[in-house]
Amino acid sequence: MELTDEWKSVFPVAKIFKPPLLLSSSSSRSVLGPVFFNPNPETLTLLFSSPSLCAPLPLPLPQLSLTRFLSTSSSIPLSTSSSIASQFGPQTPLHTVSDFSFNRLRLLHCPIHNSILAFFPTGFNHDQLGFLLVSCKESGLVVLGDDKNKLYTTNHRFNGQICGILINPVEDEDISGNSLSTVGYLLVFTMYSVHWFSVKVSEISEKPVLGYLGFKLFKSCSVVAACWSPHLLQESVVLLQSGALFMFDMDSTFQTRKLNQHFKGKRLRVSWNDDSVGSQSCKWLGCEFSWHPRILIVARSDAVFLVDLRSDRCNVSLLAKIDMLDLCAPVEKERFLAFCKAGSHGFNFVLVSDSSLVFCDVRKPMTPLLQWAHGLDKPTHVESFRLSELRSNSRDDKYDWANESGFGIVLGSFWNCEFSLFCCGPSLPGQGEPSASKISKFCKSLYAWELPSDLLLSGRDCRCGNCLVREEFLKGALPKWINWQQRKDIVLGFGILSRDLSVVLHEADEFGGFTLIRLMSSGKLEAQRYCASWKPVKRFELAHRNSLFDFENNLLCSKGDEDYKFPKRFKYCKLDYLSAYLGGNLTELIDSKMKKSANDPQEKGSFSIDIHETLCEKLKDCGFGRFRTSPAISFVFNDLSMPASIHEVALRRIWTCLPIELLQLAFSSYIEILEVLLDKNKPSLEMLAVPDLPQLPPFFLRKLSCRSNKWSQKVQRSDAIVGPVLPLPILVTLDEIRNGCLYSEVEAEIFSPEAELGLRCNEVMQVASEMAVSDSTFEFHDDHAVSLANEKDEMWFDSQKSKPFIVYHPIALDSSAKDHELQNSVYKDVWFSNMILKVADWEPSLKDKVDGVALDLFDDLSPIPLKYDACSMNISFTELKTYSIIKRQFSRWQEGFSLYQDFCTQFNLKKQ
Repeated sequence: MELTDEWKSVFPVAKIFKPPLLLSSSSSRSVLGPVFFNPNPETLTLLFSSPSLCAPLPLPLPQLSLTRFLSTSSSIPLSTSSSIASQFGPQTPLHTVSDFSFNRLRLLHCPIHNSILAFFPTGFNHDQLGFLLVSCKESGLVVLGDDKNKLYTTNHRFNGQICGILINPVEDEDISGNSLSTVGYLLVFTMYSVHWFSVKVSEISEKPVLGYLGFKLFKSCSVVAACWSPHLLQESVVLLQSGALFMFDMDSTFQTRKLNQHFKGKRLRVSWNDDSVGSQSCKWLGCEFSWHPRILIVARSDAVFLVDLRSDRCNVSLLAKIDMLDLCAPVEKERFLAFCKAGSHGFNFVLVSDSSLVFCDVRKPMTPLLQWAHGLDKPTHVESFRLSELRSNSRDDKYDWANESGFGIVLGSFWNCEFSLFCCGPSLPGQGEPSASKISKFCKSLYAWELPSDLLLSGRDCRCGNCLVREEFLKGALPKWINWQQRKDIVLGFGILSRDLSVVLHEADEFGGFTLIRLMSSGKLEAQRYCASWKPVKRFELAHRNSLFDFENNLLCSKGDEDYKFPKRFKYCKLDYLSAYLGGNLTELIDSKMKKSANDPQEKGSFSIDIHETLCEKLKDCGFGRFRTSPAISFVFNDLSMPASIHEVALRRIWTCLPIELLQLAFSSYIEILEVLLDKNKPSLEMLAVPDLPQLPPFFLRKLSCRSNKWSQKVQRSDAIVGPVLPLPILVTLDEIRNGCLYSEVEAEIFSPEAELGLRCNEVMQVASEMAVSDSTFEFHDDHAVSLANEKDEMWFDSQKSKPFIVYHPIALDSSAKDHELQNSVYKDVWFSNMILKVADWEPSLKDKVDGVALDLFDDLSPIPLKYDACSMNISFTELKTYSIIKRQFSRWQEGFSLYQDFCTQFNLKKQ
């Protein structure tokens, strides 16, 4: 079935299997080229470092509400404190995650000396604008600044912390002689004010000059966002939280020659005409100029509008709404979080919601061109780049078409330190488009080029499993009132060097790349080269060795002026047995421990008679008392009540071979278990009780034991049998020593618990190959295995009847060699990937009845036998009738489920 462009865009990339708008194959890669970008650790360069560049974060103190603060710091009653706090309205923390939602670093290309200007907030409260001149030399990047501290700052301090910095470059300005020429305009806004600057340079003097043009204060409403016009460079628009729009024209300032003045601006008469439920509580996100200098795109958390100012009467139309994502996300919980313009023509824009990234076009309202499921936690920043900017300075022009046609969208959160790259573009050249509407002729379909990939902005993160787990543990170890961002050097802003400057710095790469300049929370300004690659790199050796939070160098962590006065205590766990097991020396360690204990003159404890009898009765109920010699493996197979892997069956086989003396070590009573001395206290250990229902370990399901952290008169010690308290490898080694088989070092080196487990697994596999029906994936070849026919007991099945077991390989454990390259992968290990199932007996049921109701009501609905705990059932005639109706419905579903029917047919599980 051929889908239209509109229907294709409904299926999000990275959320469904094989979305129609995803190009990810060997044929497409040969045209698109590599779209993964890995940082080059060897190119990491420190450009500048200063404490004044650190982001101001609150001290690591508990955050108390106003009500709680009043009640704890004074004698005011709690009810009175709540009444006083309610007069101030809702209180929000001084610093929130939204403070880190904007890019704190902006780069302006200067056409002289191959240099750029880097702008960033600075000052005690980041209420001042700082900048540096970074020149590109053949030797690398050189930072030029003030003679005193190499950091230029403006003389104007704003009336609040900087919330955003916007740059509008002037590319066609001629620079000659000593005269200052304008290379760009700068807009800086705080919560309640907006400030404008002009940036000028000269050919002789390397020092840039910032001219303060004017400002605008908004007293009644806060500023949300602003934007520069790409058409008329002196124009800008400011968006307030109330939805009001103001336009400012710098050209009038130049004509009047009045600088440093208070701008009035022009309020745009925009009526949103939106009285929908919940629209009043929505949050405005941003605004951008579209393809015309009098057409704007304005985004809100629930909708996006097109504002047409070309006529006297402002026309507002709807471009996107959160409801259009209802097919891929729960709309009641979904909100737009970020917004940006894509491309230079002004037709495309990008929207970010809680779960989706949407690429849209103003010519196709309410219809996304492309959707992704981003998988990020509350992303607040999105930025679009041409793929030619990301893959610049390439030695081969093979992928020039993709470079000029494709986009790279960077999405993430500075606060969470997570960023992803989404690459997209048109379909491959030469591929015909299906029949489409007239709009589609000039608004072509957009395709995702490969799945989104991680973009490591910090360049020093290792994404291997060990480092990720270690970092999560470190985050969880911090107190609740301390954010882990205060302990880690995070990225506050970034910019990408232009292609012209990148050529001067680096030699041509095989596939191209980009040079990233970033601002770190530790006050460092760094540069690093990222190279395009066919495969993302997860592990970086340097970062892997140093993948810990930098407590000492991160200036966000306020350590105070004095040293830590309290004593530091460390607790150590002695894991000698675990270390010996991992190193293959468990036998030698246990043997040395036993020799040492034999020479110890201390009196040895023994089991009491009462505990011994209780333990024997308990083990007998669980199936251990039926034999004391090596049991037939048929008993282990008959104990299978649930599907079990070959590894699990082999473990049960080993457990049944252990003598009662070792089982007394493996299972014990809480009365015998001593409490552990920890910090002068004696807490009891947590153990699992042995179940009463006869079954072999490892027990599939069991209840927690009745225990307390501190036994007392109210909570007495339980006489329940718990365990195992010793791991099985230790018990197997003790059994080998008990049998007197380890008298020499040579024998000790040959024996190992893994080898014993391997022999038992081979035995189970051999028996399964003879006694069970298996699919084509089950293979066994071992000359040393023991056949079931070699056992002394009688055959426990009739060869003329169908086999009572099946060996099944679940589809979920299938894996191709392409996906798993390691030869020792668990997916290729038949011990874990093959399941043994006991076939249900279709003979007339002889089960007992409980309250007149047979317990075989569900047998014919399951291909495996069902076991029940002791229970009391009282089913009425009405309930039995209802059960029959539900049973018929479930049977019809089974008959229509093709996978289940194929499974039953393959192993002949149909009821005769």
